[in-house]
Amino acid sequence: MRESIKTKLIQSANILTPGALQRKNTIALARWLIGKTLARRLPDGSVRRHIITETEAYHGESDLACHASKGRTARTEVLYRAGGVWYVYLCYGIHEMLNLVAGPAGSPAAILIRGVKDISGPGRVTKALSINRALNGASACDEASGLWLEETPPAERHRACVSKKHIRTTPRIGIDYAGPVWSAKPWRFVVEEGGRR
Repeated sequence: MRESIKTKLIQSANILTPGALQRKNTIALARWLIGKTLARRLPDGSVRRHIITETEAYHGESDLACHASKGRTARTEVLYRAGGVWYVYLCYGIHEMLNLVAGPAGSPAAILIRGVKDISGPGRVTKALSINRALNGASACDEASGLWLEETPPAERHRACVSKKHIRTTPRIGIDYAGPVWSAKPWRFVVEEGGRR
């Protein structure tokens, strides 16, 4: 199910381009995002960068775990946009969840950012980086949005012990409501503990 996804860079900070995030294969893209950098500009102007260590793919209206399975609504409208924008929603009235919209326009898909180096859990990631629904629909490929994706220099990836050989594939987490077929899909990617040291 994998496909080759080439990194495209823009601006001086190695920011990923929308074209790199508009591939049809959401699952391959979710795996490819492992090791990329999530950059966040905080209100004080400082920028925090964290290497992505865990993702989860949600693909299309037929995927009963994907919000698009309920069809096009005010909440899910952003999922139908071309890949490269953020989908941020509130889960159980408590945690903000950060998702990257993927694929071409009209094909709703997203990738949940479940963890970054030193922060495990999607709710903890958004809390630590002050991410909320104000970023819903914002570009993931532009520093001006305050939250963007970058290619990680090889030396930094090596120091963080994030490599393809350390990526483990598992079923998605916490989606039993989607039924046995969809909850068993191996669409979660995580860096093994030994690889994160």
